[in-house]
Amino acid sequence: MEFELNKPQKEIQKAAREFAKGEFDKELALELDRKHEFPKKIWQKAAELGFIGVHFPEEYSGQGLGVLENIIIADELCARDSTIGSAVILAGFASECVLRFGSEELKKKFLPPVAEGKMLSAGAFTEPGHGSDITSLDTIAVKHGNEWIINGTKTFITNGGLAGYYCVLCQTDIDCEPSYRGISLILAEADRPGISATDVGKKMGIHMMATAEVNFKDVRVPATNLIGKEGKGFYQVLEFFDESRILVAAQALGIAQGAFDRALAYVKEREQFGQKIAQFQVTQHKLADMATKIELARLITYKAAWNFDQGRIDPKLTSMAKMYAARTAVEVADEAIQLLGGYGYMTEYEVERFYRDAKITEIYEGTKEIQKNTIASAILGKLK
Repeated sequence: MEFELNKPQKEIQKAAREFAKGEFDKELALELDRKHEFPKKIWQKAAELGFIGVHFPEEYSGQGLGVLENIIIADELCARDSTIGSAVILAGFASECVLRFGSEELKKKFLPPVAEGKMLSAGAFTEPGHGSDITSLDTIAVKHGNEWIINGTKTFITNGGLAGYYCVLCQTDIDCEPSYRGISLILAEADRPGISATDVGKKMGIHMMATAEVNFKDVRVPATNLIGKEGKGFYQVLEFFDESRILVAAQALGIAQGAFDRALAYVKEREQFGQKIAQFQVTQHKLADMATKIELARLITYKAAWNFDQGRIDPKLTSMAKMYAARTAVEVADEAIQLLGGYGYMTEYEVERFYRDAKITEIYEGTKEIQKNTIASAILGKLK
């Protein structure tokens, strides 16, 4: 059993760390966060350096690497800055649906622009009133000749309004029982007539990432835009979640690490009652707890990524990684604020932003309660 990263992986880790250190300017981050503006130039430079789509094959402008290399990058970028890092690593969100299930035509057309930093992508799965339940949908796609006609509304769509295309989960057979067997995944280019996106409004965190409600009104797309097989969309998205939840776990892991790093630096400098805060045992115990949680989160997240790269789909493991890493991010960021005291509550010291950005990792890609359902289901199996 080998727990050490190999030499190429360490080089990727070092390159991502140096890139983030050089490009993620603190004042710029505060400005972009305040303006709710996507870090376009940093994203494009990250793509130029090969940090976007590293898990895409080379023929689609990727590097032919695995999910593990992708999450190593995510870990490093989010540790340097929770908001810029999150925006950059999720720039290609749901493009994996095309990568894993799409036709060769779709892959050639829509994967290279994502890897090259020319296009954002988005997954249009969640619907108003349905939330985490994607077993039945109100978004309907009807086949008419050589086209699909899509009608419906999706909400809380990451990159909504900025993405070049959406991977849309649609009910294509309304009479199918159970209904999820009649769900398909269809790619809809964002500039198709009938597609409109409206920002959902002010959010607690991840201010640099667009989150939108996307409406589809008589949107016509070619029949060839079907991703994978008709009626298999539900299963495809579940498999995609097994990959995307590892990325969110890495996002949470990086946020936890970044909050910890700032708290550690502060307590080693700040003096109270005649000594460094770091010299108080209560502070040392807090740091020990934080460091242990981060180490455990990193172990399970990296294991989940490695396992996926071995060709094994393990919903239990990916849900464990996502649930635990997300909880770690929230708890570590909370403790970081506590260690900084009043300064921790101030925007300038960053940990309050890390805390705000951490919480979303317990919500999107399936809430922590959904993860527990998945884990429990795997443990119990079918009950008679």
